[in-house]
Formats: sequence, C-alpha cells, structure tokens
Amino acid sequence: MSVIVSAPWLKNRLEHAPDDTVVVDTRFQLTDEDAGRKAYLEGHIPQAVYLDLNKDLSEKPAKHGGSHPLPDMEMFAAKMGNIGIDHDTTVVIYDQHNDMFAARLWWLLDYAGHQDVHLLDGGLDAWMNNGYEVTTEVTNLDPKHFEPFIRNDAVADIDNVKEKLQSQTATLIDSRASERYLGQSEPLYRKAGHIPGAKNFFWKHVLNDKGKWKTDDELEYRFKSLSKDDEIIVSCGSGVSACPNVLALRLAGYRDVKLYPGSFSDWISYDDNKVETKEE
Repeated sequence: MSVIVSAPWLKNRLEHAPDDTVVVDTRFQLTDEDAGRKAYLEGHIPQAVYLDLNKDLSEKPAKHGGSHPLPDMEMFAAKMGNIGIDHDTTVVIYDQHNDMFAARLWWLLDYAGHQDVHLLDGGLDAWMNNGYEVTTEVTNLDPKHFEPFIRNDAVADIDNVKEKLQSQTATLIDSRASERYLGQSEPLYRKAGHIPGAKNFFWKHVLNDKGKWKTDDELEYRFKSLSKDDEIIVSCGSGVSACPNVLALRLAGYRDVKLYPGSFSDWISYDDNKVETKEE
C-alpha cells in the first residue's frame, strides 16, 4: 500500500473501516498561526481531527534547536493516543493541497515507529473536487494507547551534520526554494544563504505540474545524482519543508535518510557557523 492515497481511496476507507481509521487535518499558515484551526472549524473531511504545527507537531523554540523543534515525544505519543491512534490504526493526513505540514506529521509518526500512515494526495481540495462532503462538526474519538518506538537513526543533530560534512560521509540537502538557498531572499531569518556543503533540492519539485505527488520512478529520476549507498541528511529552514523530501527519497528507494530537525534556523543560532550563498 502506497503512502500516497487518493480521495476515493479515503472515502472507501471511511465507509468500510471507520473504526480503524483516523484522519488528521494539518492545515497551517506560517504567517498566520490561527488560520489552520479556523479553516478546520469552517469545514473539514468528516471524522477528521485537527493538529497544529506549533502546538502539536513542534516544541516551543529556544535559543538553539531551530524555529520548529521536534515536540517532546512522550507528549506527542500521548496526543496520538488521545485522538484515537494506536499501532493498529490507519492514519490518513491531509492539508489544503500537497503542502509540507502533512508530511511533517507523517515523519513524526514514522519516527515514533508507526508504519500505517498515509498522505491524501491533493489534500482537502482533492476531496472536494471529487464532490465529497465536508463538515463543521468537531470530531471526538475514543482514546487509545500509543506506545512510541523511537527511531533514533532517523535524525541528525548539528554535531552529526558538522561531523558528516567534515568527513564527507553524508550528503546534506537543503529543501528550500533556490532564492533562499542562494541567499537572494530570506523572509524568516536574520541570515540568508545555506549551510556550507548543502545541495539544493526544492521540496515542491517532488510534485508534478498538476500539484500531485510524482510517481516513485519519477522521484527516483529526480534524485538520480544521489547514491542510494550514501547517507543523506535532509534540512530546510526549520525541519518542516524537509519532510516531503524525506518521504520522496524513501519512496524513490533511498533507505539511509535522516532529518536535521533544527535545519538552517538552528545552524545560524550559533554565531560561529558560517553560511554560503553559492551553488554547491
């Protein structure tokens, strides 16, 4: 079963196995942190619950660790249980289109050892374009027990990144748009550019010209310059838009793929760390 699923697949799943399925709405706007929850209350897929990037999928920022640090995983596991998820539950996540926030929750659940997790291709728009109903009814699900099995090999911290770059034993990817990677534009942080040594693979290029996820073969072609024998560390600005690239690499057959959760925002929180603005 593919990680990426269609609206008709989800519709069928909700009709035939609703008790074993949890749908999660992750819509969010970085420039308006209340917009996602408001959108959920105005209309969402029936039976969907809402999780917030800042409140549920991240920790409060500190001096170091980036602007969207990983949440406390015990608290995260408790929240998953509270919305009806255990390791026998099929989880389907969506946002407005194919945005980065659904992939962030996919990554967190995968990091916590849950395998049966899917993204709705095209998000809420795809659901509505198929003529399926939305509701304003807030969903309350019976709680379950979610036991996390943390995959420590799925993350790299700043020390790992420095060590791997110095020894040239891993490839670092920057998932942001090229103008931010090159330091030509930086709307969020006090420094512009990228971590020296990082290669640029804009995360939106895992989607086709219709905004749908590319096939596994197309994704394999997208990353053809990278060896499947190498360790790949994926970063972005704060560890959110890196997640679609992590998933895309996994779908393309890469296995040694890690997320640098702090990413560029963590890197520049240390004054001694240099940044680069040329293509690498």
